[in-house]
Amino acid sequence: MKIYKKSLGEIASLFDSEVISSDKKAHESFIYKIEYDSRKAGSGDIFVCLLGARSDGHKFASMAYESGCRAFLCEYIPHDLPKDAAIIIVNDTRAALAKLSAYFYDYPADKLKLIGITGTKGKTTTALLISSILNKNGKNCAYIGSNGVIINGERTETVNTTPESKELHHYFALMVENGVKYAAIEVSSQALAHHRVDGIDFAVKAFTNLSPDHITDCEHKDFDDYKNAKASFFNGYSGDIIYNMDDPESLSVISGHSDTAELVSVGMNPDANFFGSGGTPYRDSMTLGIEFICSFCGKETAVKLRSPGGFSIYNGLTAIACANRMGVSVEYSAAALADTSVMGRFEIVPGLPGRTFIIDYAHNGESMRRALASLREYEPSRLIVVFGSVGGRTTGRRKEMGEAASMLADLSVITSDNPDYEDQMQIIDEIASHMDPSHPYVKIADREKAVRHAIRISEDGDIVFFAGKGHETYQLIFGKKVPFIEADIIRDECLIILSEAN
Repeated sequence: MKIYKKSLGEIASLFDSEVISSDKKAHESFIYKIEYDSRKAGSGDIFVCLLGARSDGHKFASMAYESGCRAFLCEYIPHDLPKDAAIIIVNDTRAALAKLSAYFYDYPADKLKLIGITGTKGKTTTALLISSILNKNGKNCAYIGSNGVIINGERTETVNTTPESKELHHYFALMVENGVKYAAIEVSSQALAHHRVDGIDFAVKAFTNLSPDHITDCEHKDFDDYKNAKASFFNGYSGDIIYNMDDPESLSVISGHSDTAELVSVGMNPDANFFGSGGTPYRDSMTLGIEFICSFCGKETAVKLRSPGGFSIYNGLTAIACANRMGVSVEYSAAALADTSVMGRFEIVPGLPGRTFIIDYAHNGESMRRALASLREYEPSRLIVVFGSVGGRTTGRRKEMGEAASMLADLSVITSDNPDYEDQMQIIDEIASHMDPSHPYVKIADREKAVRHAIRISEDGDIVFFAGKGHETYQLIFGKKVPFIEADIIRDECLIILSEAN
């Protein structure tokens, strides 16, 4: 990657500030990297003291100094920094980090056409569908979101749905250097609340839906706070707006938009600009999904999606509408979607004729119920679900998922899902305690063995739903990320079974 550098004096001028230091030549020194983790800071870096929900980066400034860092972006002067440290004072370090990151990487976002997607459900699927449509139509499109960062087909895992602004602009710079012209980005409520996308111009902003989520002590205090964070995307950033007119929160979320923004609606309502109708489930030998008609500007186009449920129609319509704003016709979008599977989101893994294997990220009661209810529409011989629940937190999900599985599945294989430091069997037993006593299930702590068992016992006409891992490539066990790719295990077991049959 290209080497970027900026002088400390230039950075201070960016904030109409000055460099405070006993070293009179500090403003002439060059910065080669931005850092907000004191454990990673060193010589040639500027350490940004971020204020978090549970910690204050100013308290770690001295640790960064001890590692060789001499430049600091702060809201106040840390009392334990030596006087030769170079300090720039700003009002809000999170907002400043976004501004600094864009400047440091020479404003790469301005060289891209960005499509931002926000909402409670459907962000990942919609963003990846958009990326697939554009790439299949000759428009080099990258992706940033829950499934990581994908640039020219190369995937990098990330910690947050929307990375911190420093990482975000780093990835934008990589995109520009690698010939990318477009990017579909999931924009989370936390990203909006914490200034991660400050100053970025979007070509298109899309809203999927809104329901209570992320309401915790360290995220949003209540639904209004969560909703206001989402709404800020539409009243504080440039770009045309695509919104789900069937969602009851839509109009209030986008109400603060600028007069220059063009509004484009999607929905199952005939008044929608992109109107979806006639949703019909389909299933063939190894795949399934939903077919519908997209009506736009008086023309009807048949669309086939490789994902089930009426909610999938909204994801498809939003993706089609966003791609249309980028110059792709509805017909071309439909052709691209026909063979597009989204990694880890109702991802169909072909393996054995007559049986359907699906991987999904469903990891709470609501997503499990919705997924299993959608699969029930395909009238499988049996609906088998493989699932667990994460260790050390969100214990309430165990009850919800157990109840959903026993209500909607024919057979459950209860296993592990990132148990971390908690005993795997303890989690499994807790889930089982909430199952209907009449519901058949088996307990297999080793997830790989559980996956292989579910495939082995599957029969013609069955649907096997693997919930929880989705796009993840690891199992979190005792603080370590142990490599684990569910799709690879499914494919391998299917190949073994096919070879045995021959």
